[in-house]
Amino acid sequence: MELTEISLDKIDLQILSLLQDNCKITNADLARELGMAPSGILERVRKLEQKGILTQYTARVNPAAVNQNLLAFIFIKVADGLGCGETDKSLAAIEAIQEVHHITGEDCYLVKIRVSSSNELMELMRSSFRDIPNIISTRTTIVLETVKENQHIVIPKSTATNE
Repeated sequence: MELTEISLDKIDLQILSLLQDNCKITNADLARELGMAPSGILERVRKLEQKGILTQYTARVNPAAVNQNLLAFIFIKVADGLGCGETDKSLAAIEAIQEVHHITGEDCYLVKIRVSSSNELMELMRSSFRDIPNIISTRTTIVLETVKENQHIVIPKSTATNE
């Protein structure tokens, strides 16, 4: 079943919203918040996990607390074009890269990278990118200040098909 075929009702959407706000919320607190039995909530959460809708429970770490003070976005052009499996895997394997996106335009990829300093960024690009044979060019943008950074998905109160 494709995710586009999955139907979410109002309760599912509320569960997703509450878990996204606080992934440590207990099953009992979810049930209390939604006015349902804990067993019913547990079953719904398990189904959301099994269907691939809930994919991960995670903690967000302040980058400054672990000396990851430099955030950069790198536009990458590759010889083999968009979607080459080997280039995808090679970029995704670089630990400091947080996100790898296929993009339109002159470049093929946009990656988000976090490191401690510009020296570390340069070393990483020299060592890791050099090992990826299809990279033609890179353009790097260093972030001076982050105004907003959020991983939250806007969850509708209801879906068009389930109102």
